[in-house]
This record gives sequence, C-alpha cells and structure tokens, in this order.
Amino acid sequence: MKIFKMPKAEPKTIQELMQRAAALAGLTLGEVAELAHVKVPKNFKREKGWTGQLIEFCLGASAGSKTQQDFAKLGIELKTIPIDEQGKPLETTYVCFAPLTNIAGIEWQTSSVKNKIQQVLWVPIDGRREVAPQDRCIATPFLWSPDIEQDNQLRSDWEELMEMIALGQIENITARHGQYLQLRPKAANGNALTEAVGKNGQVINTRPRGFYLRKEFTGEILQAFFNSDKSGY
Repeated sequence: MKIFKMPKAEPKTIQELMQRAAALAGLTLGEVAELAHVKVPKNFKREKGWTGQLIEFCLGASAGSKTQQDFAKLGIELKTIPIDEQGKPLETTYVCFAPLTNIAGIEWQTSSVKNKIQQVLWVPIDGRREVAPQDRCIATPFLWSPDIEQDNQLRSDWEELMEMIALGQIENITARHGQYLQLRPKAANGNALTEAVGKNGQVINTRPRGFYLRKEFTGEILQAFFNSDKSGY
C-alpha cells in the first residue's frame, strides 16, 4: 500500500493540499477507508455523498459554511467525480443550491456558483458500477480554474437561468437549458418544497433546485488533463 498519512489539520498552502491529494492517487477507496478507520458501504444508493466526505476528511477540508469552498482559506472547492475506464464522467457535478427568492441584485461575480468553481480540486475516481466500492481506484487529482471562454459561457448559462427564475418561469426550466450549467431538482426526497416566484409574481411552492455542471463540460476538463503530461493516468 502507498504511504499516506492522515492529516491532523487543514492544509495551510495549496502546495500542501496538492501533496496530500497526490498521495491518494493509485489507492482504492477501501485502502483509504482503512486508513481513516471507516467502513466502506456495499453500494452508494443510500450513501451517495460518502466518497466525497471520505476524501474531504483525508485532505483536511474545513467543516465551515456550505456556502464557502471546502478549503475556504485557499479558495479551493473539492469535487470528486466518478469516471469510466476511458476517463469520462459518469454523472453531472453538483455545484450549489439555486436561490429562488430574493434574487434581486445577485450578480455573477458574487454568485455562489462563481465562488464554488473559481478554483476546483478535481479528484477522479473509478465509478463503474461493476467494480465494488472498496476496489474503486483514485486517479490523479488536479487543480483547475475556468479559462476566460469557459467563464463567459458559465456566466451566460447562469444569467439565462437566473433571469427565468426572476421572471417566474421556474417550472419551465428543464435540464436542456444551459450549455455548461444546468438547473435540476435537488432534494433528499420528492416531498421537499421551497418558496419561489410564480409566473404572476406570487409566491409558489416548488422543489428545491441546484446548479449542476454538465457531463460534456466536465468531460472536456478531464480530457484536457488526462491528455496532458501531468496526469499520469
């Protein structure tokens, strides 16, 4: 087994964080869980966030406000992403909850989406269902920030979706809206409701929504890294 020392505190520098992340590459979730003294679920149907929580713990992520990045002092968000044998993402990536009321004055530069994805530590992990969770291997983690073109498209998607929310069109938004960013229901169960603006400006009850990065977009991010000389994938 590779030598990985469980951190006692959150990393103070980006270099320290990346050293910890690099030490996870090549390990299985079972090996990492053993080091962390936690049990690996037989499947992730009821514990979908388990992998992310394990990696957060192993890298020393701060347990601060959910509106902040996982490593708030470094300005870095942690995202685990399940991939197939070709290094392609198997699912969309959740970013944050979408505000559905009191959205006047919110701008892209100060939005939660911009805050969350301005600098991301991606941790790709084998997500194939035919592989037992404990045997799923961690690929090389890497740091990413959107370039100007990506940021512009993300902003365009966000502004389109937020305008529809503000105009009371929340129920008309589908997963087809947005090129990189999409809005989808986000709740522990289908019975959860929250307030939103209706088509006539009245308050309505609807399912909570979350912003997600499309697989096509994260696939481009992964491909760019895996095709570089840095991946070792």
